[in-house]
Amino acid sequence: MLGFKNVERVKPTGLDLKDRLVGVQRVTKVTKGGRAFGFSAIVVVGDANGVVGYGLGKSKDVASAIAKAIEDAKKNLVRIPLNGNSIPHEQEARFGGAQVFIRPAAKGTGVIAGGTVRAVLESVGIKDVLSKSKGSSNPHNAVKASMRALLSLRSVETIARQRGISITKVFNG
Repeated sequence: MLGFKNVERVKPTGLDLKDRLVGVQRVTKVTKGGRAFGFSAIVVVGDANGVVGYGLGKSKDVASAIAKAIEDAKKNLVRIPLNGNSIPHEQEARFGGAQVFIRPAAKGTGVIAGGTVRAVLESVGIKDVLSKSKGSSNPHNAVKASMRALLSLRSVETIARQRGISITKVFNG
């Protein structure tokens, strides 16, 4: 997903997935006979326990566009490393004109995020985080930038394994 090497893909079977509609756009195609209207929907699916995915669906009516988006999201599920109810470290990512910055927060802070980024973070199961969305507010690019930031996160165990050192040495140097 988006070209990351150590992404752990997840199968949707046996997971209690909840879907969140991020946006629905009406698109118009002008033809010889007039205008043909269609809809595109972007949906974020997650189990609120570190698994998340997003999908895009297009159709002539809203309901089937959303259904297609949910099916697409279930095909793209990935596991995100969490640190309790927050993230392990701060991260910044861009996609197109959208730029997203996320930072871990103290217990009880809540999810401080805008609509699109909030949908992604809550679907993952993050409960305490600070974020800022800069640049474009296009929901497609904002969701992809949020996912890119989350996929760039690394857990303490992963860093220790990659460097070949103990977990205590990661913190103490």
